[in-house]
Amino acid sequence: MILDVDTGIDDAFALALAARHPRVNLLGVTCVDGNAPLEDVVRNTRTVLEATGRPDVPVVAGAHRPLLAPPHYAPTVHGQDGFGDIDWPAATGTAREGHAVTWLAETILGSEQPVTLVTLAPLTNIAMLVRMAPEVGRNIERVVIMGGSASAGNVSALAEFNVHHDPEAAAIVFASGLPITMYGLDVFTQVTVPEQVIREMATSDLAITALMGRLGIFLGDALGFPLGIGDAGAVCAAIEPAGLETQRLLTSVVTHPGAARGMTAVDQRPYVLDGEHALDGHPVEVALGVDAQSYARMWLDHVRE
Repeated sequence: MILDVDTGIDDAFALALAARHPRVNLLGVTCVDGNAPLEDVVRNTRTVLEATGRPDVPVVAGAHRPLLAPPHYAPTVHGQDGFGDIDWPAATGTAREGHAVTWLAETILGSEQPVTLVTLAPLTNIAMLVRMAPEVGRNIERVVIMGGSASAGNVSALAEFNVHHDPEAAAIVFASGLPITMYGLDVFTQVTVPEQVIREMATSDLAITALMGRLGIFLGDALGFPLGIGDAGAVCAAIEPAGLETQRLLTSVVTHPGAARGMTAVDQRPYVLDGEHALDGHPVEVALGVDAQSYARMWLDHVRE
């Protein structure tokens, strides 16, 4: 598995699970501008990996801004530093030299087994990857994208944050022909953990548990409890895909200016009559249902003592 992140509190939740789950061979983590500027994302990513006892996992920096649009960060949800402003000791190391897109191409093509790519961020790095090295598709088993929605948005009425941050990149990836599962807002908000559990975790003597608890308190105070584990659910879906109910649906990304920019248009009609407008989209496995209790339990089982 490879994660592409913009860490971010719920990216931190996802990183901790991937780093600690015994069924995950985490080849590395690539970083992109999104919830916070790239420099903060790299630092936060390394901090989580150090707290999990996995400083060995490569961290590689990628795109520092969207393909075309200016960046828009999320300090209200993730703090000014992207890490809840909790004053946790920052990682001492730095990102690996080189660019994330080059590293992704070399690592995916060089893997002895097909790679599952889990994207938890704007898709800028992945769009550049499929443009620069389309041959990687032959060694990608699946791409689980935390992004999009078949219903309402969050950053706007119609658009989800990761897709809205770089719609042009998302459009490239969704049209790439890669085997995509869209873990969007339709399931994203359903996997939750009680407030009491999070507050108890924050007092743990185990570094990773305490970190998850303290970050969770910030996020819960910002968005409300019970706490959604957010991006971590996409990692759960990569580990245990049977926990998702999906439909293979035509999906496209709106890139033009206006109220719909960044929307993932998902055609859920049961049939299209001759002469009616068919969506100019690409088939994607869209998650519409989730075993929320199972995924929440998986996360807790691997991030607390």
